[in-house]
Amino acid sequence: MQQYIARRGDTVSRIAARHGLTPEHVIQGNPWAGRQPYLYPGQILFLPSAPRRRYSVQEGDDAGLIAALFNVSIDELEMLNPGVTSGRCCIPGKVLVIPPAASRSVVSVRSEYGPDDVEEDIGKLVAKYPFVTRDSIGASVLGKPLHLLRIGSGPRHLHVNAALHANEWLTSPCLMSFIEQYAAAYDAGRAWHGHRPEEWHKHWTLWAVPMANPDGVELVQEGVLPGQPHYEELLQWNCGRRSFRHWKANIRGVDLGDQFPAHWEEEQARRGVPGPAPRDYSGPAPLSEPEAAALAALAEQYPGDAAVSLHSQGGEIYWNYRGYEPPESKGWAARLAAASGYRAVELNGSDAGYKDWFIQRFRKPGFTVELGIGKNPLPLADFEDMALETGLILGAILSNLK
Repeated sequence: MQQYIARRGDTVSRIAARHGLTPEHVIQGNPWAGRQPYLYPGQILFLPSAPRRRYSVQEGDDAGLIAALFNVSIDELEMLNPGVTSGRCCIPGKVLVIPPAASRSVVSVRSEYGPDDVEEDIGKLVAKYPFVTRDSIGASVLGKPLHLLRIGSGPRHLHVNAALHANEWLTSPCLMSFIEQYAAAYDAGRAWHGHRPEEWHKHWTLWAVPMANPDGVELVQEGVLPGQPHYEELLQWNCGRRSFRHWKANIRGVDLGDQFPAHWEEEQARRGVPGPAPRDYSGPAPLSEPEAAALAALAEQYPGDAAVSLHSQGGEIYWNYRGYEPPESKGWAARLAAASGYRAVELNGSDAGYKDWFIQRFRKPGFTVELGIGKNPLPLADFEDMALETGLILGAILSNLK
């Protein structure tokens, strides 16, 4: 067992991922960690040694075959099993130690995906694919950058945002993963699930805000400590609860999904939430929050031909808004549903969302996509399916050249 002292930003999942463990391994050695909502800096944990995979060499095996089987490099295999590349240790029945598989993707999710992860992955993506550019559309309440990624050079504009609701943070790596896969396929000149990324790049410009509510995401994932901004207010707004895993709003307790000037007053009255809260407080005025105002300003600067706001959960696609949507929206929604296996839903009785405002303002197709099924925050195990479904939906839009 090794001793580990928790630092700010640590979670059980993040510690486990860094040490080649599962969260269950960490909690098994530190049962108290499973009984409190968050780890606090200075707490001491005892971590077991990382379990190692082993493999018994089969007839006909060589180092290359074994490395390929477990998605590791031959050098890594040799480091743990000296002589395996020469054949001296690669004989049937010999037990080899298999190193951890390295992810070949920039975007991978092994623990909570927060603002620092977005920052790091954006840096890697733009370094690897220079035709992907980065910018910022502003800053959150606490000054965190609202990152913007752009890919494509076409005359049509698609706006996509994710993690507008704090406890729906898993939508953020889903969007980031699609951008990486798009960039990789375009760079290699190959198709992606039957689509042609070179056509996407020629006809569309994709504007992506992968984490629209970074303060809220960090609050959900890490909680709040004495001395941090809004500490007393957050506990009050959260009814004294220390866990913020149910929190949807930004750090000021404003639900960014109810912040846009599309019948905002009616939504405010319908919600009936008079002040800051974990969810459903529309704020003192439309676009009062810098995160919502920045998204609206981006769309005004580069008027979109379509927009998607990624949420979770439900496996549904909302496509209409009070009859403001153009005639083609219903057909687009049907194609997106067919591509993803989701259900296209005509939604009524909801206002002031990003999709609502976009449709009303530009009279162009806009969609709210509810990724996955379950209870937010959705589990990490759902990431790969959700990321694929995100890509299939966005790919269907980008392949629509009419």
